[in-house]
Amino acid sequence: MPIALLALTAGAFGIGTTEFVIMGLLLQVSADLQVSLTAAGLLISGYALGVAVGAPVLTIATRRLPRKTVLLALMAVFTLGNIACALAPDYATLMAARVVTSLAHGTFFGVGAVVATGLVPADRRASAIAIMFTGLTAATLLGVPAGAWLGLHYGWRATFWAVAAIGVLAFVVLVRFVPRDGDAPGPLTALRDELAAVLQPQVLLGLGMTVLGYAGVFALYTYVQPLLTRMAGVPEGGVSVVLLLFGAGMAAGNLLGGRWADRGALRAVLGSLAVLALVLAAMPLALHGPAPAGVYFVVLGVAAFATVAPLQMRVLEKAAGAGQNLASSLNIAAFNLGNALGAATGGLVIDHGPGLGALGWVAALLTAGGLALAVVSAGLDRRGGRGAAPIAARSL
Repeated sequence: MPIALLALTAGAFGIGTTEFVIMGLLLQVSADLQVSLTAAGLLISGYALGVAVGAPVLTIATRRLPRKTVLLALMAVFTLGNIACALAPDYATLMAARVVTSLAHGTFFGVGAVVATGLVPADRRASAIAIMFTGLTAATLLGVPAGAWLGLHYGWRATFWAVAAIGVLAFVVLVRFVPRDGDAPGPLTALRDELAAVLQPQVLLGLGMTVLGYAGVFALYTYVQPLLTRMAGVPEGGVSVVLLLFGAGMAAGNLLGGRWADRGALRAVLGSLAVLALVLAAMPLALHGPAPAGVYFVVLGVAAFATVAPLQMRVLEKAAGAGQNLASSLNIAAFNLGNALGAATGGLVIDHGPGLGALGWVAALLTAGGLALAVVSAGLDRRGGRGAAPIAARSL
C-alpha cells in the first residue's frame, strides 16, 4: 500500500472528525448556547451546505494548482476553522465558524480521491478510495466517541480544540508523505469541457443517488444522541460507546463496499442502497433497549458505509477524463447535501411530525429514492452506456 495513501487517510480522519463530532454534542451545545435541539442539529446542516457550496467553487478555483498544494491549503483552513469553533461566543458565531471549516471538506475529499486512484493499478481504484475513506470511518470509530467523551467531561469547546490539534498533525503528515512528483495537474482542461463531462445524464443521476441515499442515513444518525437516550434508554455516558460501535460497523462496511465496487460499481450501488433502505426501516424494531440498539448501530454503520466507495466510483466512471476532479468533488458535495437534507427532514419529523420514533421509516423512504435513481441509471446503461447526449454539449 503506498504510504501517500495513508497520508490522505490521515487528512480524511481529521476532516471526518469535525463533521461528525457535533452529533455527540447536541445536548451540550443546545444547553450551553441556549438554543433548541433542532437548532443545534442545524449546525450539521450548515456544515453540509458549506461543503456543497465549497466543493465545486474551490475545485474550480484551485484547478491550476498542484494537488498537494491544494490539499495542504485546505487542511490549514480546516484547522483555523476549528479553532474559531472552539472560541465561538454564541450560536451565530459557531454556525459561521462551522461553515468556514466546511469549505475545505468537499475539495479535500474530491481531489484526494483522484490522487488516491492514481496511486494504484486500475483494478484497485475503488479499494484505494475506500482506504482513503477509512479515515472517515476511523473518525467515527475513534474521533467521534472521543469527542463525545471530551464534551461530556470537559465541555464541547474542548472537543473542537482537540480536533484543531488533529488538523495540525494531519498537515504535517501530508507535507511529509504526499509526493509532489506527478501531482501537477498538467495541461489545463477548458472549464467548458469539465462542465460538459459532469453534466452528462449518468453523472447527474449518480449525484442524485448520493444525495437521496445519504439523506436517509443522516435523517436518522443526526439525532443519534436523543434516539439512544430517549428511546433506547442508553445513559448519556453510554452514547460514546454506541458511537464507537457504529464506527466499527462503518469501517467494515467501507472496506466491503470498496471490494464490492471493484467488481462492478453499479451492481454495488444497487445492492448497497437496497440493504441500507431495509436497515433504516428496521429502526423502530431495534431501539427497545441498550443492547439491541448497540447491535442495530453496528449493522447501520456497515450498511451506510458500504455505499460510499460504489457511489464515488460510479460518478468517477461516468465522468472519466476531463471532469474527474470536479465530478469527484461534486459527489462529496452530494453526500453533504444528503447530510443537510436528512438532518433538516429529521428535524421536521421531530418538531412537526410523528416524532423520533418515525425517523427510521422516513429515512428509508429517502434512501429508496436514491435506489430508484440507480434503477433508472441501470436502464440507461442497458440502452447504450451513458444515455443521451451530454446536457452541456447541447446547451453551452
